[in-house]
Amino acid sequence: MSTAKAIPYAPTLEAVAPKPASFPRVEYDAAIGYLRAFVTLLVLTHHAVLAYHPFAPPPQASLLAQPRLWPAFPVVDNHRWSGFSMLVGFNDAFFMSLMFFLSGLFVWNSLRRKGAGSFVRDRLLRLGVPFLVAAALLAPLAYYPAYLQTGGSGWLSFWRQWFSLGNWPAGPAWFIWVLLAFDCVAAGLFLVWPKFGDVLSRMSGNMLGGASRRPAAFFGKLLVLSAAAYIPMALVFTVYRWSMFGPFTFQTARILHYLLYFLIGIGVGAFGVDRGLLARDGNLAKRWWVWLIAAPLAFGLAAVAFIVALTPHPSPRLWEIFMDATFVLSCATSSFAFLALFVRFVSKRMKIWDSLHANAYGMYLFHYVFVSWLQYALLRSALPGIAKGSLVFLGTLALSWSVSAALRRIPAVARVI
Repeated sequence: MSTAKAIPYAPTLEAVAPKPASFPRVEYDAAIGYLRAFVTLLVLTHHAVLAYHPFAPPPQASLLAQPRLWPAFPVVDNHRWSGFSMLVGFNDAFFMSLMFFLSGLFVWNSLRRKGAGSFVRDRLLRLGVPFLVAAALLAPLAYYPAYLQTGGSGWLSFWRQWFSLGNWPAGPAWFIWVLLAFDCVAAGLFLVWPKFGDVLSRMSGNMLGGASRRPAAFFGKLLVLSAAAYIPMALVFTVYRWSMFGPFTFQTARILHYLLYFLIGIGVGAFGVDRGLLARDGNLAKRWWVWLIAAPLAFGLAAVAFIVALTPHPSPRLWEIFMDATFVLSCATSSFAFLALFVRFVSKRMKIWDSLHANAYGMYLFHYVFVSWLQYALLRSALPGIAKGSLVFLGTLALSWSVSAALRRIPAVARVI
């Protein structure tokens, strides 16, 4: 499998892509910052309850056994709760796409202010270094309970199996390296096409229907674009396939879908967070209740399509296309719903949310270790699945938040996370 290469940089890059003399830093936007923190909490919740998912696979005989499902389910408990299937399905339909969209919002301003070279250097520090730490140290530590549940013991035996895998599972850190690759793509575009952000800005404005700020028009065009990016890939590779090369993994069918959301985020940010789709006085925020109603309806349709697509019927390909189309619909609708809610209702700063936002990146990096070890510690408990999932989430939240806050007191670490 070919992997995306980071765009090389040198001191002359800024000269290649001219930048204006001064660009003011974007002021902190509480709505967007708090939404990023909230999505991180969804990630913690998602991983905390997977061990208690009603359809979680049974533990495997070893890490080398096929199919290798333990990278997604490091620990599997006999106590389950059916409600977690809906929570996991709902999260999976949108939250990573929304993460890429939010990550793209301030890319254009940062590129213009820093230039391509400084931008890439900053991304390598803030994304590349944490990815190496997460892949090399945190992932093996997080997956050791999976090895223990197979009946194995001892680090030496664990490492023998680990090095025999043929790849190096990095866990949730896959998002970090993919985001770094997307940032490098944006920097490369800036080098060869310094106005690409302005073009995306105009496209974003046109998608909004000009000055009328029609989020429904934007939504419709997003559906068309994301369907074109996702459905063909899903038909060719299936929705379950992951591509792997060393520690670099990604959801094969969704990679173009994620890139699209990232680029649309760049366009929305370039158009202006305060005057476009995310304007406080815009129609998206004013009609938040419409999207709040539409999101569960779209997800319900996607859930039905998924169930039907898995059952035998005369036209499986047509149902597969319908399932993929409803995924696109649910993803966009849920993303719009949460964007509308936070833009509409977050207007004042709150200490606890400021802390969550400041530590969200660190929590994302460290949480998987706490998730798997807490799940493993609760294996012998007689508590029901819903109680175990809740305890794992609360414990993971407290521990990852505390560790991130403590490490960020170290200046060198704070520069990165």
